[in-house]
Amino acid sequence: MLQERVLDKNTPIPLYFQLEKLIMEEIENGAYPVGSVIPTEKELSQMFGISRTTVRQAIADLVRKEQLYRIKSKGTFVARPKISQGFIQSIQSFDEDVRSEGRSPSTQVLELKELELPEEIAFQMDMAPGARAVYLYRRRCADGEPIVRVETYLPYDLCSFTLTHDFTSESLYQVLSEREETDVSRITRICEARLANADDVAVLNMKRGRPIHYFISMGRNRAGRLIEYSIARYRGDQSQFRVELHKEAAPLPNGRGL
Repeated sequence: MLQERVLDKNTPIPLYFQLEKLIMEEIENGAYPVGSVIPTEKELSQMFGISRTTVRQAIADLVRKEQLYRIKSKGTFVARPKISQGFIQSIQSFDEDVRSEGRSPSTQVLELKELELPEEIAFQMDMAPGARAVYLYRRRCADGEPIVRVETYLPYDLCSFTLTHDFTSESLYQVLSEREETDVSRITRICEARLANADDVAVLNMKRGRPIHYFISMGRNRAGRLIEYSIARYRGDQSQFRVELHKEAAPLPNGRGL
């Protein structure tokens, strides 16, 4: 527990930064579970023999990083860790990302139907105005907490068979992979930051104006035809996205790599 830890006042490392690190270590060790209250500013000040200004700076940084959150007149609490998602760089399901974090995924299908493509979506999919599509609208959760809402459009001529599937328990990419012409082998994803709108408030249980990770995904089959066009809106306070980059080894003068 924190009262058993000490700060090194003889090092140039700022005391507020040391306190942040100690608090996070105790959270990761399970001393302060998600939703539990941490000691007050006064208690931390007395515990470590430092000023309340220093304590306040450490707590403010952790609140800003969404590791902690405050409730007026009640205290400062441990926030639920964000889900670290690798889907931005791989064809990986939401369920796999959530399970890798030790949480339980679930999906609610809000709509699954045939429709006429909205004009702007038809343009993005390079399809004729009035073209028919399968529309799949899902809310996806971790431990029952809404994380993302996803609207997916699939060309009806190739994907009408998806209307008979249960996407509360089936993976869309797995279903599409059952047929060669709909198997998604290449995806382009575009990400930008947006503010939560009224639909995000209603579906994701969040406040309007809070940050959203907004993704457009365009999945193509091996022949290059667009199979999937999805718009995903992730809660910024519940998600972070992981990208790994690798530098290719430069060839040696004789043409061989290192």
